[in-house]
Amino acid sequence: MRINVLGVGFDNLTMEEAVCRGMELLRSPGTHYVVTPNPEIVEACREDPAARRAVNAADLVLPDGVGVVKGAKMLGTPLKEKIPGIEFAAGLMERMAAEGLSLYLLGAKPGVAEAAGERLAAKYPGLKIAGTHDGYFQEDGPVAEAVRQSGADCAFVCLGAPKQELWMAKYGEATGARLLCGLGGSLDIFAGAAERAPKFWRDHGLEWFYRLCKNPWRAGRMMKLPLFLIHVQKEKSRK
Repeated sequence: MRINVLGVGFDNLTMEEAVCRGMELLRSPGTHYVVTPNPEIVEACREDPAARRAVNAADLVLPDGVGVVKGAKMLGTPLKEKIPGIEFAAGLMERMAAEGLSLYLLGAKPGVAEAAGERLAAKYPGLKIAGTHDGYFQEDGPVAEAVRQSGADCAFVCLGAPKQELWMAKYGEATGARLLCGLGGSLDIFAGAAERAPKFWRDHGLEWFYRLCKNPWRAGRMMKLPLFLIHVQKEKSRK
């Protein structure tokens, strides 16, 4: 049973359990997809029923960030741990490489996915980069067909939320990939075009603050975190 946090149901797993489950999905027939909501995405789901349906229909819903974990604890339904999407992806790629599986990279600015592919192929020997495509496209069908033609086992869909969740829900099956993962801005980090917060900040749940300090223009988006906690408190009081 999933843990409900403001209408979004999260799978209650450790990182190891999540990666194992991802590999199980990757080996299973049909198409499956993974989403990694943070408080900002949960807030988007509160406002957009279509986004909420796409997120909750995922085969695996992982809590990306300490805010969701704190919110679940406040509601009396604690989650085991936060599972950052980029770390889940790293664990998945390590196991995919060991089995010689293939990966398609979709999203980011032109050139970023290609750069990410080169770096990931070098970092995970055995991982096959089936193809890449930037996130600046006008028609969805041809992109889904490009993924299908590549024969990729897995696709990282990095279009930003909730666009990537809606895209996977609608076009996932058309890609022919057995697993799709919505991973936001991860391609920029994989390509070396952006950096994660240092470990100290991540370990203390302050990655969001580090990003705000580095990019003050994100202030509007960051306000979603306190808004999320206010809504959690209201939900706790209502219960």
